[in-house]
Amino acid sequence: MTDATQAPAPAQAAPAHTALHAEHAALGAAFTDFGGWDMPLKYGSELAEHRAVREVAGLFDLSHMGEIRVTGPDAVAFLNTALVGNFAVVAVGRAKYSLICDADGGIIDDLITYRLGDTEFLVVPNAGNAPVVAAAFAERAAGFDVTVRDESAATSLVAVQGPASVAILHELVPEEQRALVSDMKYYAAAPATVAGIDVLLARTGYTGEDGFELYVPNAQASELWRAVLAAGETHGLIPAGLASRDSLRLEAGMPLYGNELSREITPFEAGLGPVVSFTKTERFVGRDALEARREATPTRVLVGLQGAGRRAGRAGYAVLADGVQIGEVTSGQPSPTLGFPIALASIDPAFAELGTELTVDLRGKPEAFTVVALPFYRRAQ
Repeated sequence: MTDATQAPAPAQAAPAHTALHAEHAALGAAFTDFGGWDMPLKYGSELAEHRAVREVAGLFDLSHMGEIRVTGPDAVAFLNTALVGNFAVVAVGRAKYSLICDADGGIIDDLITYRLGDTEFLVVPNAGNAPVVAAAFAERAAGFDVTVRDESAATSLVAVQGPASVAILHELVPEEQRALVSDMKYYAAAPATVAGIDVLLARTGYTGEDGFELYVPNAQASELWRAVLAAGETHGLIPAGLASRDSLRLEAGMPLYGNELSREITPFEAGLGPVVSFTKTERFVGRDALEARREATPTRVLVGLQGAGRRAGRAGYAVLADGVQIGEVTSGQPSPTLGFPIALASIDPAFAELGTELTVDLRGKPEAFTVVALPFYRRAQ
């Protein structure tokens, strides 16, 4: 029996559902809690989904991501103060990868920002961090002539990723927009009509492949999802879940917040020093702390590791040099494309030179790994 004097444990909130949750359930998806959202982990074989993206195309639901619209005369000055990048140099129709840091230089989130007009931007934070970023933006907007509007709850996002993505979208856009699709540059965005639905079409992604991300109001998300699935069927497109998304991004050497990035890690330790602009005049949050550490050797650096055997290192496993721990794996698994284990690891920079032989402690059994260049996989251009 429960002690009557003991307060009951607070009930945990159920994971949120995207507007496409019923579509995934109908397709037989296995779900997982990710960032507070009930998301499709896989629909069948995660290996098949991974290979479909590398060879043809996969369709992802990314509606758990955040969308924050920033508008107003001071939009550039505000973003240059809130984020570490320089948005004055971003042309209308282009996008920029950046970071939001705290006063100590720790990474609150990594995000993509699209410039939709001279004074209009769309900022896309990660799912679990979206409320934190929205709150930070609201606080940091004080004194600026800007409007910060969190549109996350009303917006869905689907991604078509893979070599056949252009051909698939050509079947869904009006003939006069086919050139828009095929000629769009990487990290660019523009309004488009896909399957008769108005979307923001962006040539961005998190898989290392060519592909597009489509932002659409929730009410039209299911119609868009079904249209893309139908058009992609003859090309071999299949729906893909978070399991394949993780293996794809790891092969591409892309960081995951909570693994490679956190408030305890600065951009320099994450290998993202070039993302920080010290040439802009704005005193962005974290600038003082980062300037103080700019010339110092970081205490740890992010490297790529390639396994010599078949066993993979996993997040949290110790990385050793001559039996002494010099870091830990942040992400790792067998690479479906390359056929050998790969890992990202945060280690002492003294051991980060390419070709350095290290070992990873796989639950008490040492396994040989070598420091290699990132990314592990690069698509043919």
